[in-house]
Order: sequence, then structure tokens, then C-alpha cells
Amino acid sequence: MKILIKGAGDLASGIACRLHACGFSVVMTDIAVPTAVRRTVAFSRAVYEETASVEGVTGRLCKSFDEIDGVLAAGEIAVVVDPKASVKEAFCPDVVVDAILAKKNLGTSIDDAPVVIGVGPGFTAGEDCHCVIETKRGHYLGRCIYEGSAIANTGVPGEIGGYTSDRLLRAPAEGIFEPFAAIGDLIEAGAVCGYVNGIPMKSQIAGVVRGLLQPGVSVTKGMKAGDVDPRCRPEHCFTVSDKARAIGGGVLEAILHLQRAADRERHAHEEYRPL
Repeated sequence: MKILIKGAGDLASGIACRLHACGFSVVMTDIAVPTAVRRTVAFSRAVYEETASVEGVTGRLCKSFDEIDGVLAAGEIAVVVDPKASVKEAFCPDVVVDAILAKKNLGTSIDDAPVVIGVGPGFTAGEDCHCVIETKRGHYLGRCIYEGSAIANTGVPGEIGGYTSDRLLRAPAEGIFEPFAAIGDLIEAGAVCGYVNGIPMKSQIAGVVRGLLQPGVSVTKGMKAGDVDPRCRPEHCFTVSDKARAIGGGVLEAILHLQRAADRERHAHEEYRPL
């Protein structure tokens, strides 16, 4: 089964790892300058580093669509710079997963593939996709929704270690971002984690730097540029998160559920053959 995942950030990459482990062929798309902060577990890193490894799975940048088949044949995940996901026409996926996490639909249609899955708010099952996966931390995380939409975006990050918005690192000004800390560093509250045009970006809390933009990214004031995990477990920075695993499990469930439903419908039509 061929899977096209739109987006290659940390949550999309958690989905990709789960589907790859199940034997699916996975192609991921992203923008030319990715803005995922949890770069150590994001296949988007392949866009500027050629390859990216997440829990032993390799994602490889394909500079043309012609390179995709070779990458997949080697047992790797193919990553392409393709904001509009035009690779869909050449790849002909069985499943399209929109995991851009834009909190709105940026162009995905229920007709894009036999199975179309929207991850998070902004999609409505039965209208622009076949299933929506809940992404809000809590009781319903990873739930498959076959009618309706995910919980609306609140603008407040999920709680980790008792903190919500305070754990985010936001650009202090518009300009070019340059990191000062490194992912995995243990820091104190008030520590400088990066600079934008010489203006320091400081952490509001103590913890481990879990995510940080790569050097040279153009940012706007207030844009998310990193995050700090108050649980202080550096090893967690280099493995797929609990949230990504739950969402990946939901996507896998949706694919198998919808495939089985399609098989049943097809068999029902085959068995009924009027004279």
C-alpha cells in the first residue's frame, strides 16, 4: 500500500514511522524551509541535511520524483519538497494523510485518494476526508472520527509537566533565527536559547530543550521557534513522542478500518451478479 503524507514535522514523522513499520511505502512532502522545532524526530530535516533518521528509520530527500521508487525500494521513506503535493499525480497513493497540522485545510480533497485522512482540526469527515484523527492531548487523543471534526483549536498548547504556553519558545522579533542552545540541553528559567537580530530568546521555565528551529530560518515576532520540556528527560528529545505514537496508531486504525469496509462493499457487489 502506498501512503502519501503531507507534512514531515514531528507528528507526521511519528505517523510515518508507524506506517513504515507495518510495511507501507511512505512518501512525505514539505516546504523548502521546514519550520518543525522537534527536528531530531522529524523527517523534514532531510530537506536541508539530505537524510534524517528517526528511531532507526531513514528518510531521504528526493530531488526529483524519479528518485522516489529507488528510495522506497531501499526500504527508506522518500521526502520531497512539494508544498502543493503535486507528487500525488505521479505516485498515485492508496492513502493520503494530511498531517500539516495547519489547523485548517490547505487544499486536501476527499477525492485525492481511495482513503483520505485529516489529522487535527480543520477537516470534516465525510466532506473533505474519510476520517479525522483527534490531536488534542487528553482522553480522545488518537481517536478516529468518521463523522464530524476534531476538537477545535484552542490556541493553548497541551499541558506537559504542569506547563502549557510557558514551555514554548517564541521569536522575540522579526528576522533571522540563530540558535544558541542545542536540542537536549538542560537549562534554567531565563536561559538564552537563541537570537533574532541580536535579540535574545529566553526560556520561561527550567527543563530540557526539546525543540529548536535550525539556523537561518526567517521568523516573525511571536512565531514558535522551540519548546522546553519540564520533565527534564534528554533522551525523550530523540524518540517519537507519546502524542505522535497515539496519532500514528489512529491513522493506522483508520486505514485498516476503511480498507476493510471497502473490501466488504466490493465483495458484496461481486457476489450480486444479476442474470
